[in-house]
Amino acid sequence: MKKIYLLLLLAFAFSGCEKDDICDSSTPTTPRLVIEFYDFTNPALLKDVTNLKVTGTGADQAIVFNDALPEDDENRYLANTNKIMLPLKINDDTAEYTLTLNSGNDVLNVSDMIRLNYTRTSEYVSRACGFKTLFRLNPDVNDDTAPLIINGNPAANAGNWIKNVEIIKSNLETENETHVKIFF
Repeated sequence: MKKIYLLLLLAFAFSGCEKDDICDSSTPTTPRLVIEFYDFTNPALLKDVTNLKVTGTGADQAIVFNDALPEDDENRYLANTNKIMLPLKINDDTAEYTLTLNSGNDVLNVSDMIRLNYTRTSEYVSRACGFKTLFRLNPDVNDDTAPLIINGNPAANAGNWIKNVEIIKSNLETENETHVKIFF
């Protein structure tokens, strides 16, 4: 009789267990746009940007590149690298950013605004992770819905400091590949 009670007690104890709904950090989520910077005079050579500040148009705050720095440190908003990743909006088909090179230097700073036009699709990942959004940069290159517009001009492929832009991969499915090359 004691064995039956023990068995019933164990059965009730384990019947309330559920699988943990924790999204594994290695699970692919909504990708960001990966931009690499290249030397305009030597297009095969990656080139570091100097104090690049990226600000979402209409937003009050810059994109944070270095979360390890305190919030009051202005350097946390600057990139000094040859690669950045920008988030795209999951509830809109356009995203606008102002890229300011040499930010903080009143004499040498120069800005270009880029507008990204894309389409979105939602993809179910799992119960724990929910959905992720995949993006596809628009294929049209000659109108107001071009995939990347510099300084409001759909026909432009250069700006104030950006000398040329090349779209490498239109489908944004992962962050493991370069989507756009900017030459300066």
